[in-house]
Amino acid sequence: MQYGLCYLSVVPLRLEPSDTSELVSQVLYGDYFKVLEHRKVWSRIRLSIDEYEGWIDNKQFQFIEELAYKELEKETPILSTDLVDFISDKNNQLHPIILGSNLNGLQFLKHNFEGSKSKGKLDKSNIVNTSLLYLNTPYLWGGKTPFGIDCSGFTQMVYRLNGFNILRDASQQASQGDALSFIEESSPGDLAFFDNNEGDITHVGIIMENHRIIHAHGKVRIDLLDHSGIYNVDTQNHTHKLRVIKRIVSS
Repeated sequence: MQYGLCYLSVVPLRLEPSDTSELVSQVLYGDYFKVLEHRKVWSRIRLSIDEYEGWIDNKQFQFIEELAYKELEKETPILSTDLVDFISDKNNQLHPIILGSNLNGLQFLKHNFEGSKSKGKLDKSNIVNTSLLYLNTPYLWGGKTPFGIDCSGFTQMVYRLNGFNILRDASQQASQGDALSFIEESSPGDLAFFDNNEGDITHVGIIMENHRIIHAHGKVRIDLLDHSGIYNVDTQNHTHKLRVIKRIVSS
């Protein structure tokens, strides 16, 4: 087995080994992973954070030893907390990094970082505040950054910044935590999931106070939440049908 570490700010993770293939997720600076298959130009990887798989360009990561990978797995992630920050390399060149980048690999990449960061689990009350950092971010299928994000990438990154790892896709996240019977039982920071006409969970958002929800739909926005689902305050109609509310983090 081979192992890798991302040394660039945001790298596409693709469905197939091609630059024109679908973007399924993004690999952020400091993300580390197993290399399942290594080809001349592309490698198929499995991310440590959520075991998500896809193809990454070989020019956009560096190999690390198994010992380094296991050391990274043991450590509590230290994450950057500004929308954009910089690391410097051994030649004192600056490289931008994005909110939520993992700084635990700095020693292996021989990089330096002097910006703001966080470590460990934060109080549940901080989840909504973190979510507001992404407000008005454009929707991007597979995105995980303040410059483009999808619904489950949004919830995953907000939880990650508060010290909690959840899975990548909405349907996967819906398998975690404890189900609540009514909206009234929920508290800010809980997750609400929504399904399509076939009953498949296709959307997720973060519950706020006063029957509001913040979610990625066109952009990261705040709408109303009722027993039917999400009520869009601009178009004045329901856009998503509520399926279940899950509590992943206790107060």
